[in-house]
Amino acid sequence: MEVFTAESTHQKIGQPENGNGGPGKVYPVIIQGGMGAGVSNWRLANAVARTGQMGVVSGTALDLILARRLQDGDPGGNMRRALDHFPVPEIAERIVSWYYIPGGKGPDEPYKPIPKYSITPGKRLQELTVAANFAEVWLAKEGHRGLVGVNLLEKIQLPNIFSLYGAMLAGVDFVLMGAGIPREIPGVLDRLARHEETSLRIHVADALSDKSFRTHFDPRKLISRDLPPLKRPEFLAIVASVTLALTLMKKSAGKVNGFIIEGPTAGGHNAPPRGPLQLDGKGEPLYGPKDVVDLSRIKDLGLPFWVAGSCADPESLKKMRESGAIGVQAGTLFAYCEESGFAEDLKRAVCRKAVRGEAEVFTDPVASPTSFPFKVVQLEGTNSEKETYESRPRKCDLGYLHETYLREDGKLCYRCPSEPVEDYVNKGGKQENTEGRKCLCNGLFTNIGFPQVRESGYRELPLVTSGNDVNKIARFLRGGKSSYSAREVIDYLLGES
Repeated sequence: MEVFTAESTHQKIGQPENGNGGPGKVYPVIIQGGMGAGVSNWRLANAVARTGQMGVVSGTALDLILARRLQDGDPGGNMRRALDHFPVPEIAERIVSWYYIPGGKGPDEPYKPIPKYSITPGKRLQELTVAANFAEVWLAKEGHRGLVGVNLLEKIQLPNIFSLYGAMLAGVDFVLMGAGIPREIPGVLDRLARHEETSLRIHVADALSDKSFRTHFDPRKLISRDLPPLKRPEFLAIVASVTLALTLMKKSAGKVNGFIIEGPTAGGHNAPPRGPLQLDGKGEPLYGPKDVVDLSRIKDLGLPFWVAGSCADPESLKKMRESGAIGVQAGTLFAYCEESGFAEDLKRAVCRKAVRGEAEVFTDPVASPTSFPFKVVQLEGTNSEKETYESRPRKCDLGYLHETYLREDGKLCYRCPSEPVEDYVNKGGKQENTEGRKCLCNGLFTNIGFPQVRESGYRELPLVTSGNDVNKIARFLRGGKSSYSAREVIDYLLGES
């Protein structure tokens, strides 16, 4: 087994022929996965970055996460401390005045809502999103000189420009993005680094192919003062095929700096299988030889790449490096460590199952409103159980995964297959698209300790997601241990434990 020395935990690469990457770039061997919402939080990213590897925060729904942390009383004062460094103090002060509750709200009181995203978000939501991403990255980078990235989803398009700008204000080093084809994002990064007005094309259902709809953002209207140019973070596209990697290299609006090659066993959302969807005996999507990425062809592209999906062990890391990869991206091993954002009771429940070798993950082909397969840990008392979920009042009040569509009268509206069926159908959606769909948004916020409480008294339940190799966390819990640290994961992957 290869044992990594301090010098070998990073790889230096030369200038590729196409000019991307730059001469003498040094990259970490391990990228900690950006697990949303809020599992890959600033504490986890900070801990990983301190080891010399890349820590990553999830940028998904940080606007709501910041608002709920403040309503819970901002334990430790970290959110307010980070906001004290935001370049426009008046914005930070407004956010604190809107949401901060000294001592926190009562456990049976609901969280106050924040505005929902549309193609033309109001200034209040823009300010909240920019400041929230700034705060998360600022805290992740505090106290060290390591690398920090932010992970966003192409599928959640509407907040992305604002999220990116906030992360860049805090000096984020890398942007990682998958769950779609993020061709415009590299160009957006270029313009945001110069504080220039920019826009992003938004997918709109039921619109003619020749019609284009865009969300717009002018940083100078939000930040009413002169700021020096920002560092343009490197862009790593998360892809599941050579074809997509080639498309992004050739047709992106700006420079793609590298790739993360993600296999179907990685946690969260997965790329659908290539070809017609077929299910196995358990009802999970069948992946075949066409879904295996030829790493030799990825290597020939000349850009640095990492591999993700059931390769978070020293032997796989060595094998991936021999195939030309810089290293691996690991998520699940970090998801249940002490620094991650998962609620403590969920960590303990999954850890107990893993120690017994009984943690089971189901790749649900229909749970996600996005229509991407979504991995769900089978856990009692959560919405992984069909009967439990069916007792939930059907409601879509957060809207991060809703779909933008064009109404017959030309107005842009929003619908989600997890909302009440009648509402979805009245908005032009097909009833069959609602079958088996679950509210990921509310479940994911409960995962990290922010369950919404309804007027009826119903409390939202968790919906836990992980990669297929969740039982591997048992190796860190030997000898009766009940927890483990991010440092222990790094040491294991590098062969130092």
